[in-house]
Amino acid sequence: MRTPRFKRIVLKLSGEALAGAAGYGLDPVMLEAFCSELKEVHDLGVEMTIVVGGGNIYRGLKGSLHSGIDRAAGDYMGMLATVINALALQTVLERQGVPTRVMSAIEISQLCEPYIRRRAIRHIEKKRVVIFAAGTGNPYFTTDTAAALRAMEIGADVICKATNVDGVYDSDPNKNPEAKRFSHLSYIEVLKRNLKVMDSTSISLCMDNNLPIIVFSLKRRGNIARVVLGEDVGTTVGQAKDGGA
Repeated sequence: MRTPRFKRIVLKLSGEALAGAAGYGLDPVMLEAFCSELKEVHDLGVEMTIVVGGGNIYRGLKGSLHSGIDRAAGDYMGMLATVINALALQTVLERQGVPTRVMSAIEISQLCEPYIRRRAIRHIEKKRVVIFAAGTGNPYFTTDTAAALRAMEIGADVICKATNVDGVYDSDPNKNPEAKRFSHLSYIEVLKRNLKVMDSTSISLCMDNNLPIIVFSLKRRGNIARVVLGEDVGTTVGQAKDGGA
């Protein structure tokens, strides 16, 4: 068995990744396939946590813009959507033999545990996959920021950001066939270029704490394992190679 490069990770997963071709809701086939990949990573001995979005069910900002729902209320609705996704992931992972806990930033004691940092770390040490739901528990903060925050709190080695493209490009590769993919970017480059890796709050938090982010495609099976094993996959965001910011 190959030795993983990273011992403890936060996997940032969009809700849309669980929706399949429909683009909304939960696709059982996608869930099963994705969880089987997570099991492979868990079997490598990696301590794994997941921050999942809720965009396949409800997106707070979009709802506030198009339906007249108050932004704060819309964000809380989005948090509830992440809990639905987290419970779905937990159900399938445990059916596949992976011990899993869901911890929510908003208290829903009948469904999942409240987020308590020391308890989360204990679950991780016991090799349970911990799914962090409900973002930070605060409106106006994205699940990207939640991923960065939880990564700092639990002492993760890296944030693995799973997307629909195989890294970060200088323009939209779906619209521009000449788009250039970066193999490495500094935090400052991401902020200056306004590249849509994660939101600026989460990038700044990672920069301040020197936490690397690896952006990769979820479409190629086995990519999560390739990332944790240290293969050259996707785009790495970190310190500038010359040692600067």
